Amino acid sequence: MTRNTVRAWSVVHKWTSLVSTAFMLMLCVTGLPLIFHHEIDEALETHGAYEAPPLGTPTLSLDTMLATALADRGGEVPLYLSFDEDRPVVNFTTGPQPGATDKEMHFASFDWTSATALPPHPEGGVMDFILKLHTDMFLDLPGMLFLGVMGLVVFAAIVSGVVLYAPFMRKLDFGVVRVSRSSRVKWLDYHNLLGVVTVAWLSVVTLTGTINTLSTPIIELWQADQLAEMTAPYEGLPPARAEASIQEAVDTALAAAPGMRVQFVAFPGVAYSTEHHYAVFMQGATPLTKHLLTPALIDARTGELAAIRPMPWYAQALLLSGPLHFGDYGGLPLKILWALLDIATIVVLASGLYLWLSRRRAPATDPVVAQLRDRPALAPAE
Repeated sequence: MTRNTVRAWSVVHKWTSLVSTAFMLMLCVTGLPLIFHHEIDEALETHGAYEAPPLGTPTLSLDTMLATALADRGGEVPLYLSFDEDRPVVNFTTGPQPGATDKEMHFASFDWTSATALPPHPEGGVMDFILKLHTDMFLDLPGMLFLGVMGLVVFAAIVSGVVLYAPFMRKLDFGVVRVSRSSRVKWLDYHNLLGVVTVAWLSVVTLTGTINTLSTPIIELWQADQLAEMTAPYEGLPPARAEASIQEAVDTALAAAPGMRVQFVAFPGVAYSTEHHYAVFMQGATPLTKHLLTPALIDARTGELAAIRPMPWYAQALLLSGPLHFGDYGGLPLKILWALLDIATIVVLASGLYLWLSRRRAPATDPVVAQLRDRPALAPAE
C-alpha cells in the first residue's frame, strides 16, 4: 500500500470516526441494558405479577377473548391481537378507529384460560426511555433515519480501520500490549487489540442496526409491492369490518401453514393489514424461523383464506436483523457474549477519543503521536 493510499484511508477513518463516535457511544451505552430487556422486565415485574395456570388448562375462544377486551372500551375497534410466547396470555390493542395514532391506542393483556385482565404494563419507565433514545432519540422517523446514516458512517470507519491496521502492525507483534510504557502507549495498544477483537461483531451490529432504522420504509414497500398484489381482487370494494370469527380466521391460517404458530393478528384497516382482511402473521418453531413471518390474509367478511405468501427478502432481512442486533438467538449465554463485546466496544470508542484529544497536548516526539501518524486501528487519524 502506497503512502498516498494510506493517507487517503487515514482521512476517511479520521472523519468517519470523529463524526460518529458520540452517537456510537450513546448507542452502545443504551444498547447494553436493552440486551437484557426481557430479564430486567421480569426482575422488576414491569408486566405485573402473574401466576400461570397449570399446564394443560384449556384456553378460551379468541372470540370470547375479543369480546372481553372490547367490553369496557366504549365503542373502540380492535387493531392488533398478539400472544406471549412463554405464558397463556393474549394481548389486544384497540383504538377509536383503524387509523388510530400510537397515543390513541390502548393495550391490554388477558389470561387466555380465564379472560381475566392482567395488570397493565407501566408506561414511561426507564427501559422505555432507554429504548426510545436508542431507536430514534425521541425524533421518530427522522431520528431513526439519522441513526441509520450514522450506522453507515460507523461501518466506513470500521472498514478503513481494518485496511489501515495491517501496515501499522507490521512494526509490532499481533496483540501486544506494552504495559511497561506510558499510559498513552498502553491505551493505544488496548485500543488496537480490542478494536480487532470486536471488529466482526461491531460490523454485524452496525449493519443490523442500520437495517432496523429502515423498518418504516421497508414495511411501506411491502405494502405497495406484495401486499397490493395479494389484495388486487378486492380493489374498489368498500372497507370491511371485523365480521368473521377471529378464532375461525386463525384456525384457517394455521391449516394453510402446518407446523407454524400465530405471532400476531392485524385487523382490517391497520398498517399491517388491508381494509378487507385479517392479516394472520405466523412464525416457525426454531430459534431462527420464529423470526421469519408468513402472513395469511383472511377475508374479514367470510372468514375464507384469500392469500398466503412468505414475506419478501427485504422484509425477512428486517425481521432477522432485530433479534441479531440484540443477541436474541441463543438465550442468555449469547446475550452475555453480546454484552461483553458491547463493553469492549465502549472501551475502543472511549480510548480512541482519549488518544485523539490527548495528542493535541503531546509533544511531536511523543511515541504515540508518531504511531498515530503511521495509523492505529479504529482511532481517528491525523
